[in-house]
Amino acid sequence: MKRILMGLAVLFSAHAYAIDWQDSDELTKLFEQAGVTGTFVLYDVSSNTYRGHNRDRAETRFTPASTFKIPNSLIGLAVGAVKSVDEIFPYDDSPRFLPAWEKDMGLREAIAVSNVPVYQELARRIGLQRMQQNLARIGYGNQQTGASVDTFWLTGPLKISAVEQTKFLAKLARVELPFPASVQHSVQEITLIDQGKDWQLHAKTGWQNAPGKGVGWWVGWVEKDRQVFAFALNLDIHKTTDADLRISLGRSCLKALGLL
Repeated sequence: MKRILMGLAVLFSAHAYAIDWQDSDELTKLFEQAGVTGTFVLYDVSSNTYRGHNRDRAETRFTPASTFKIPNSLIGLAVGAVKSVDEIFPYDDSPRFLPAWEKDMGLREAIAVSNVPVYQELARRIGLQRMQQNLARIGYGNQQTGASVDTFWLTGPLKISAVEQTKFLAKLARVELPFPASVQHSVQEITLIDQGKDWQLHAKTGWQNAPGKGVGWWVGWVEKDRQVFAFALNLDIHKTTDADLRISLGRSCLKALGLL
């Protein structure tokens, strides 16, 4: 009986994570030409289908690094830890990793320059309990924060897969997360990085263990002809030039799929 129950548990677990996936030879060629190991996944929300390169890796969890600035913003606004994306976080005059971080700024600018100290302060204002509760509400990755409220997305234990990133981002794009619509619209606004005649591109980078070896991310969504296409790229970073590929390779993948 025990073996039967275990078998059923495995079966139901596999079914719960089953997705309609199509490998893209064109995307595989792009990764081969770039000379990096990684994955790209595109989630077509309207058809509930996935296209991409390296499905096994797409379903493997990694530390989200600065892509977590998206849910961090949502949670911070939702619980009132920050009043708006333009509320200023004062700079304390201490040395920063990047000169661009060495000034007062709100979330609008902080997410654009990926200001880690600002988002660490936001996480401290949210607090560990509220952060954990909200990660569970949105089903974000493994939902684990550990005991450190301002490092769990940088060094772990929080992890998320590329496929899970696209599911989360698709809900944000369609205003389907369990947060006020105004909060979701605000985060949509500050993640918009490019647009054309019939499309908009929302995205955020991440680099686990920056500036050393680690995993790099580029995640977001394209809204084209009133349809949502969420995407996530991650790749192994061995040298600085690999990090530069996050956006350029990601854009090439989106162009190959006819979205840019």
